[in-house]
Formats: sequence, structure tokens, C-alpha cells
Amino acid sequence: MIGALDAFTDGAERQIDIAGGHGRIFLNNVSLGIYGDAVRSPAYRDAKVRTLLETAAEVMVPGAGAPALRLVDDLGREHRHLTVVLVSNNPYAVDRPLVTGTRPALNTGHLGIIVIDAPGDSPHAPGRAWSAPHLELSAPAPVHAGVDGEAVDLSPPLRFAIRPAALRIRISSRHPGTSPSARLSQAATPRKPL
Repeated sequence: MIGALDAFTDGAERQIDIAGGHGRIFLNNVSLGIYGDAVRSPAYRDAKVRTLLETAAEVMVPGAGAPALRLVDDLGREHRHLTVVLVSNNPYAVDRPLVTGTRPALNTGHLGIIVIDAPGDSPHAPGRAWSAPHLELSAPAPVHAGVDGEAVDLSPPLRFAIRPAALRIRISSRHPGTSPSARLSQAATPRKPL
């Protein structure tokens, strides 16, 4: 709380991206598939992990009614039966296990996209992560979604886009200025001699 107050008195202003779709903006992410179903459960707020696991157990078995979400990824591969789609305001650090769940930056001008296909549905690896300035998905009916944790229904086609530098924020002068994943990346990068 003190850091938030410091931002008003001696903070620095920064501009960060926001993402949006369907007349809504989001600062973190939109989750479709398992999470979009789980967040609708009354038990979700009190037992998030258990509710997600129970929902996954119902959806991830072959032959289960996986959400009918479809998209074409950045490599041109069609994903026809997705159990998880995560669209984030800037990409999450998925390649650094120590900082999973953080984003190295909020000003890349790209959405982060993570997809997991239904079991046995893809001839390729079942999951993919990439970034892009926009994304479109198709579905035969409205889709359950979690938009920054709020349960909503979104009507297809589902279109998401990034809005670069659209939000001005203030950060305390005591804040390190980067997320844990960005600091780890900087520490791992060898410095060039002067």
C-alpha cells in the first residue's frame, strides 16, 4: 500500500499496453476453455485449484465434450478442438520455470497466446505459445470466458487485439521497474565488454 501512495508523490509515469475484444478491455488475460468453464462455478472463488482440476478432469479425457473453439496459429496450423486458450495482454514467460505466470514487459505491442488442444486431437505438439498483435477464434455458439477473472459469455467470432501504450500509469521510484521474469532474463544475458 505504501508503494502505491509513493507513486502519487514521487513516482514516474509509464505507458503500457492494454488488450481488448468484444467491447471489453483487459489488463491481464482472457481465458477460454477449461478456465472459462471453471470460473463460472460457485466453488471457484473458495477453491480455485480444486475447481480447475475438477473441470479439467471432465474436459481433458478423450471423447469428452471439449469446447468447440477453432483458430489458426502463427505457423498456419488449424486447431479445431481446444481445451485451453489463454490470450494475455503481452506474453507470459512460459520458458522460464522460476518466473512462470509473469510477463517480462507490458509494452511489447503483442498479445500472448497459449493454446492446448484436446487430447489426441492434434498431429502436432498438443500445446503452443506465440505472440501476435491480434487473434481471431471461431465457435458455433457463445463461449464461456474468464476476462481478468470475471465470468462472461462471448459471442463468436472472438476477436482480440492489443492497444499499444494506451494506458498511462505511475510507478513508485522504489519499484525495480521490471517484473521478475524481465530481471531474470537480464541477469542471464551476458554483458558485452566495453
